[in-house]
Amino acid sequence: MHIRVGDLVEVIAGADRFSMDGTPTRARVLQVVQGRRKVIVEGVNRVYKLVRRTQQTPQGGRLSKEMPIDISNVKLVCPECNQATRTGARFLEDGSKERYCKKCGKGIGQISPPKARRAKKAGS
Repeated sequence: MHIRVGDLVEVIAGADRFSMDGTPTRARVLQVVQGRRKVIVEGVNRVYKLVRRTQQTPQGGRLSKEMPIDISNVKLVCPECNQATRTGARFLEDGSKERYCKKCGKGIGQISPPKARRAKKAGS
């Protein structure tokens, strides 16, 4: 997946697309649900869940929590150019794989460690 925990993302679809002042909503990713292609974003898609009084939650009542949204409804914000962008994957000279910004071309982070079979030869 092109989005990881801790990334800054911009919501591009849904009810939480814009904040109260009309700017696009930007927030951090709290959790990635791999099998369902969903992400939980801080402060986005909040719902009230009614909790019964138990020994673990003696107060009970309404609990506000974030629910997952589809990964296609968010775009990664590039830390270099500070714009919401698509990402790509490329191999570096040492054989490691990294994510990169499609707008500015800068590397965002490493995906996999170096592999000898993907390393570029010195003569080529």
